[in-house]
Amino acid sequence: MLTYDKTIRPLLFDYLDERYGKIRTFEELCIGKSRADVLAVTDGLLIGLEIKSDADSYARLAAQIKDYDKYCDFCFLVSGERHGGRAAEHLPGHWGLLVVTLRREGASIREERAAAPVPRDKLRRQLSLCWRRELSLLLQQNGCPKYAGKSRKFVTDRLLEKVPRERLKQQLCELLFERDYTVFEEA
Repeated sequence: MLTYDKTIRPLLFDYLDERYGKIRTFEELCIGKSRADVLAVTDGLLIGLEIKSDADSYARLAAQIKDYDKYCDFCFLVSGERHGGRAAEHLPGHWGLLVVTLRREGASIREERAAAPVPRDKLRRQLSLCWRRELSLLLQQNGCPKYAGKSRKFVTDRLLEKVPRERLKQQLCELLFERDYTVFEEA
């Protein structure tokens, strides 16, 4: 049976819930020039997951890998069984590979290859995922001035200067985990 994106996503979300427990997922989030299929926030980590169903090609994957590597701590390609182990040929060594199998008796996801940490510092780019109000909250949590009227770049620079990286990363993940989209709802 062929796997399609709409079939893979619910299986992937169940797999992530089971594997990580406390997790928040964002779908179709812009990272660089790419759109991440799934960005998962766990305790202190951002995990990128690019889905390639049996109907997809790898034409854009090289560019997507570059963008995922700029924002994510760990990255996985989630592939249909048709691509299976061959998908690993398109991935750098630190990317993991999850393979989705559909059978009449059920569906499963197996980890074909484990992911290793992305080998670059990305906290500055990860902070760019924050809304202005979230950056303000990070300033407040760390006893920094409000820097009203200053640019997002200026605020990010001050946070990186004044807050230990490990604490800032943990706070960033907590903010993204608790992100509230209801602030945009009309009263």
